[in-house]
Amino acid sequence: MHGRGALLSAAAVSALILLVSYVSRDSGRAQTDNRDSQPSALRLEIRRRHKELLPFYNNQGDGAAGVVDNFARTFEHLDDWNIRALGASVALLGCDDLRYITLFESLGSGYTKAVLRGALPNGAAIAIKSVNGQGIDMQRCLDDFGDSEGCYRLVSYKLIKEILLLQRLQHPSMIRLKGHCYRREPDMRVMAVLELGSPLEMIPLLQTPWEERFRICISLVRLLHYLAHSPHGSVGLLDFQPRQFVLVDGELKLTDIDDATIEERMCSSERDCILEFPTKNFSVSCDVTRRCQGLNEKRNLYNAFRYFFTYLLPHRSPSAFQSRLEKIMNQTGNLNIRINETLEAFEEILYLYKSGQYLHKLVLSSLKDYSVHKGFRVKDDGGYRCWPSYDHQRCLLSVHNEAEAAEMCSSHKQCVGFTLTPQRTWTGRHLVSFHSDVDKLIPDVSFSVYVRKPVSSGPGLQR
Repeated sequence: MHGRGALLSAAAVSALILLVSYVSRDSGRAQTDNRDSQPSALRLEIRRRHKELLPFYNNQGDGAAGVVDNFARTFEHLDDWNIRALGASVALLGCDDLRYITLFESLGSGYTKAVLRGALPNGAAIAIKSVNGQGIDMQRCLDDFGDSEGCYRLVSYKLIKEILLLQRLQHPSMIRLKGHCYRREPDMRVMAVLELGSPLEMIPLLQTPWEERFRICISLVRLLHYLAHSPHGSVGLLDFQPRQFVLVDGELKLTDIDDATIEERMCSSERDCILEFPTKNFSVSCDVTRRCQGLNEKRNLYNAFRYFFTYLLPHRSPSAFQSRLEKIMNQTGNLNIRINETLEAFEEILYLYKSGQYLHKLVLSSLKDYSVHKGFRVKDDGGYRCWPSYDHQRCLLSVHNEAEAAEMCSSHKQCVGFTLTPQRTWTGRHLVSFHSDVDKLIPDVSFSVYVRKPVSSGPGLQR
């Protein structure tokens, strides 16, 4: 969804034209219905895509039941349904609201969808997804059938499916749906309005402190636990890639879910239940219902291991957690545990980290070698840097308390003091700035400077 280049520009222009033309048209203009002229193969494919959406309306009341009945009675009613039938816990923006959205730039495009960045009248940034008229899915359909309206309807089902899932699957680690538009008159248009996130880029993530990388991993585990026990049963992410996720205020969120499945694979024997990956395969049981038991959950978990845990979990982790993390890596890498046990292991590490219990050997006597200057901060830290740091221009790390900061500073020859800042991380830990020069102090009631007494030796902090 984040490709660049000529194709991206064309897709962005196409999406912009579609959006602007749609909101400016007279919605009362009659629509030309050419379903009868569509090739029979295209109509059958549209019907198949439509049937795939019907399970999302199960147990949704009489209106949804009517939709299923209409579909069962006649193919001509295949479009007589409404994505608003699922309802929502909060008011969503609708088609009429799109005319008040300001468009800024293209964010990317894929086989099916194009994404634009925009703003609501109150200035809030949003992402707008629409069908990518220049995408591979549309071009293939046009090559096969030559019917632009029928192909738009066919390709739009993936975006509609995503809208439906985002209404039903409510979780902090799923992108929030702010609104959607589905209308067939005067021309069919489908759009989704979402909260705006930034692309998940693994290389920059590797340069962040372990605490932030652990945040990504535990958010993912919580999401997978929810998907394993969702209102639709176990949800499998068939296209599980880092590019399907974004960051919103540091939180990991799944943004592309159109390739998700709510069905476990059907089977006649365990030979049909093999999970195949590039480096290893796993066997899953074929249960009495002739479904591969737990296949969706296990696929999700192993993909989390190979795309996220492998790179983000062990790298520069606190020594107190290394054995626990190694155990998690072995168990998830071999699928020896389920998502419930995985979540328990992650939550235990988070509890120990937030509570400071992993520092059981650390005592406040570590502060005896420091003098404190409350209500001051360091004007110039002398360009002292360390890695990884929350600020690449200085050495800014998180600590449980002043004693841990003192322990860290005392173990490095270049560190002569540290400043306890008022900033906190997502776990509630203090952000502390370490210094090689504390000669210039200026008043600031929110800070406290700890100056090391002139005794110490050890390896340099800068690496």
